[in-house]
Amino acid sequence: MSDGLEKLSPDTSLGLDVLYGRYARWFRARLIRRYGAQDAEDLAQEAWLRLAPYQATRTIRHPRALLLRIAANLMADRRARRSLRARYLEEISAAEGRFHEAPSQIDEVMARELILGLPEPLRDVFVLSRFGGLTNAQIGEKLGISPKTVEWRMTRALAHCAAQLRR
Repeated sequence: MSDGLEKLSPDTSLGLDVLYGRYARWFRARLIRRYGAQDAEDLAQEAWLRLAPYQATRTIRHPRALLLRIAANLMADRRARRSLRARYLEEISAAEGRFHEAPSQIDEVMARELILGLPEPLRDVFVLSRFGGLTNAQIGEKLGISPKTVEWRMTRALAHCAAQLRR
């Protein structure tokens, strides 16, 4: 381990245990500096898990760069999920503030029209989630789509509803 610029020759394939022994301390310290101690452990574990298929199928020419890229991608995903969750909670709390009293008939009719105004794929996910009480995985299984697609459709449905309510 010299200056961090070492390259593995294409014919050299190191096992994951060797790579871990060689780079784990450096990688963990780098993650702590870049993302903080709170996220570093989770990112490191997930990055090593994601590195395994690369190591098994092909030679890793720049292991440090690959580890850092995997960690950066994981952190970007994590931040996007946090942002989405925060926006969702914000919309929910705003909606709760507006509907703290018992809804009138007019409110119920408007809510029904709002839901029926959603495009069908979004409406299906919204209804199963909010009125059926199903999780994203259960909805995905029922509709034959991935949980990520369910999450995306639910986000779109809530955004559509929020836009309609602002009008």
